[in-house]
Amino acid sequence: MKKSAILLLASVCSSVLASPAPKNIIMVVGDGMGPEYTTAYRMYMDDKNTPELELTIFDQLLVGMASTHPDLSNGYVTDSAAGATSLATGVKTYNGAIGMDINKQPVQTVLEYAKQQGRKTGVAVTSQINHATPAGFSAHNVSRQNYDEIANSYFDQRINGQFTLDVMLGGGWTYFIRKDRNLVEEFKQAGYEYIDTMAALANVSTGKPLLGLFDDTGLAWALDAPNKQRLPALVNTAVKQLENDKGFFLLVEGSQIDWGGHSNDIAAAMGEMHDLGLTLQWLADYVEQHPDTLFVVTADHSTGGMTIGARGKYEWDPSFLHGLKSSPSNIASLLVDAKDRIAVANEQLGFELNDEEQSKLTAINSKDSKAYYKALKSILDVRSHTGWTTSGHTGVDVQIFAKGPGSDLFRGHLDNTDIAKNVFKLLGKK
Repeated sequence: MKKSAILLLASVCSSVLASPAPKNIIMVVGDGMGPEYTTAYRMYMDDKNTPELELTIFDQLLVGMASTHPDLSNGYVTDSAAGATSLATGVKTYNGAIGMDINKQPVQTVLEYAKQQGRKTGVAVTSQINHATPAGFSAHNVSRQNYDEIANSYFDQRINGQFTLDVMLGGGWTYFIRKDRNLVEEFKQAGYEYIDTMAALANVSTGKPLLGLFDDTGLAWALDAPNKQRLPALVNTAVKQLENDKGFFLLVEGSQIDWGGHSNDIAAAMGEMHDLGLTLQWLADYVEQHPDTLFVVTADHSTGGMTIGARGKYEWDPSFLHGLKSSPSNIASLLVDAKDRIAVANEQLGFELNDEEQSKLTAINSKDSKAYYKALKSILDVRSHTGWTTSGHTGVDVQIFAKGPGSDLFRGHLDNTDIAKNVFKLLGKK
């Protein structure tokens, strides 16, 4: 290595070591959010009244890239469980593993270590709170599919005699209110405040342990929320609940970017990206006001193989995505019993269907909303020139975004396990 390179490395290491350790750490996962999503979001948010393509909050916070593969015995493409486990523990594992190594042995997570230190901990997600990513930080199970077992562990597992999580916000009635066990009642009896509507977030008792479940599984799409957003409200409440003298660790997930990718639904995906973008802006402002806080953002993998420009066209036009009154899946359900499908579709989509598009909808002779959903997605793909290569995950590298003390540790190209290892360092683990 050249002398100049050695001096530069020493300088970087010295500045990192000299930085004060963060009191609070917020890790954010954009599930399924590969680089194509942040690029598309920049274009989606472009102000057409200006000559330049404006930078988004993602662009402003970008510091590096990360590889995402699971343990190589599973190949090069990860699922969310193995991805979350790597981001939470610094250990590669098999697809489907929740906080387990390749030998199906539990591995400590950064969230658990923070709790062991006496910090408060929480999760705020748009999926069910026992889904792969929040579970990968908060539980241990041989399979992500064991939803009831993972939910049970949130109550049964203790760290230093305390529950692993002080705050849990997301979906999950199906798994927490069951015939065989009512975990909501158990948490309430243990001193947790419980809420089941988003409106109730504004009135929770500050500083009290909190369980908030707002849907059977994941939350409704952001496009179907009253103000087309819900994650900022969850995060705002979670942070206020967790603030204390010893610090906190919060795991945030924009869960349904991934679901938009799996569904090849460009409108829903951009709605979820905006929900996360607004959340990151709130967090960036929070770090400005609380310089003892670090937040790190990444993705576990990319989903859908989204193409910005498709079918040979050197174009991408997100303007057709801005007028939707609700998500394509919700519009599809409205069309099932609509007397005038075309009028309903025009009103809900925010633009007039052409003859070919009208024919697509009128040709459907079904009470199954899936047929209408497929047709609507196709119309939006053609209009916007969006393409997809898969309904699954891809193995591309993902971006890393960071702000606050210790953020220099996340610069450059890392493996996803390095993100966890660096968070452990900042938490003081030897």
